[in-house]
Amino acid sequence: MINMTTPLVEMDGDEMTRILWQMIKDELILPYIDLKTEYYDLGLEHRNETDDQVTIDSAEATKRLGVAVKCATITPNAARMDEYKLKSMWKSPNGTIRAALDGTVFRAPIVVKGIEPCVRNWKKPITLARHAYGDVYKNVEIRVPGAGKAELVYTGEDGTEVRETIQDFKGPGVVQGMHNTDASITSFAHACFKYAIDTKQDLWFSTKDTISKKYDHRFKDIFQDLYDNEYKDKFEEIGITYFYTLIDDAVARVMKSKGGFIWACKNYDGDVMSDMVSSAFGSLAMMTSVLVSPSGVYEYEAAHGTVQRHYYKHLAGEETSTNSVATIFAWTGALRKRGELDGIEELITYANDMERAVLWTIESGKMTKDLALITSLDNVTVLNSQEFIKEIRKTYDSIK
Repeated sequence: MINMTTPLVEMDGDEMTRILWQMIKDELILPYIDLKTEYYDLGLEHRNETDDQVTIDSAEATKRLGVAVKCATITPNAARMDEYKLKSMWKSPNGTIRAALDGTVFRAPIVVKGIEPCVRNWKKPITLARHAYGDVYKNVEIRVPGAGKAELVYTGEDGTEVRETIQDFKGPGVVQGMHNTDASITSFAHACFKYAIDTKQDLWFSTKDTISKKYDHRFKDIFQDLYDNEYKDKFEEIGITYFYTLIDDAVARVMKSKGGFIWACKNYDGDVMSDMVSSAFGSLAMMTSVLVSPSGVYEYEAAHGTVQRHYYKHLAGEETSTNSVATIFAWTGALRKRGELDGIEELITYANDMERAVLWTIESGKMTKDLALITSLDNVTVLNSQEFIKEIRKTYDSIK
């Protein structure tokens, strides 16, 4: 039994991933680790009962303990308001936690033999670094009812005013205002440079500064200044590179690359490109996600949602074949990081061996239905949700 010294922050979630969460703990963690966690129930019912205070508390605990692992959670819409009889349409827990930690999201596909990328020359994972603040996610929008002038106005604390005309409308239309801050962009850049050094991968950064000569150009300038003044020597010392390019050029380069680098993007760009990369590598259920703050705090989760359709089948007593790989890797990622920070080699070895067991199980032809539909392996065995996790345990026991 492996002993831990510092607890993880454990954030439980919703629907089918909550069911898998307990299966993973029961079969793959508790038999091998004297697990220490500070538990927070981020299931939608409990968030509603606490007026979402539990989400804030879990973020503060993550700052204190340094490492968290999170289950997928529901971000409610109008339908969920009715279904769960919510007091309010609570914000995305991920958004709340990202804002509290000032974090950057790094997402990377889990590469396994038998699940080949759609882009045939991709040989190594491509890690997406997504800025988790501002842009379209914090925009202000107006539906313009008719002819008139739309302006962008800034009023300084001293009363000075900057005013720019957005458009002289001749008829109805729409207008949108977006923002970002130097502080948030700087935190994003620091996190990207530090993660590149930590993982020894090249770092690409892309925006559209030729069109957005102030907004996007500010990102470009902050990244370049930090690289030149703080990170260049370290990058050269360990043999990795940083470069900036336009996002359309980056897309073309990514398609022709072999992978094995970090691609940093603004918020919406990162959202879209991470879905593109995960789908091209095979499945969103095979995509890791870690939120990293500039202060060195880590929060691990799967990149996918709560698998609502499978949950309703589960409630009806029907068998499901839900892919748990990304959720397992969230746990192993958090436990590995806890081992690294606390100097517990056994915990690091456990995480590495458990991940190896997951991949070997799939490569032996035993997998969930989603992977069976896209695998190049012959004569595969389709397992249900619990069978797959139990099979991973058998593989782990044979190699540890």
